[in-house]
Amino acid sequence: MTRKSHKTAVVAFKVEEELAEFLNKLPNKSAFIRKAIAAQMKMACPLCNGSGVDRRGVHDHYAALLDDLSSRNCEGCRKTMPLPRDDGDLSQDERSRLEQFFHGGPLYCDDCYEKAPTCGECGWHVPEVAEHRRKVHAE
Repeated sequence: MTRKSHKTAVVAFKVEEELAEFLNKLPNKSAFIRKAIAAQMKMACPLCNGSGVDRRGVHDHYAALLDDLSSRNCEGCRKTMPLPRDDGDLSQDERSRLEQFFHGGPLYCDDCYEKAPTCGECGWHVPEVAEHRRKVHAE
């Protein structure tokens, strides 16, 4: 039998209004945030190993490749879409659709995003809700 660890420390931080609204809709905000932080900690940039900077030779070598890879196909209709590197480049309308991709979810065009089923736990639009819940929300 697995024992749950006791969480005794409280952490507070400021977020944008849209993120606060999203978090407040979750059934277990703390578990979601813990999982998101754990996932982020496991994904250091493969070029800089998480340091935030590259040596000039590495930067120059990969810069052209990154430009070539700046698009991706929609997971619904396979239409090619530009892929922004930073969510600061997004309009408010694009933000919620692309946020799930930035956090590891599927990337959809506007039409496919609206048609895809929505997970009742996290709000992501996914191809198969049951499979998504099993993989992402299983404790």
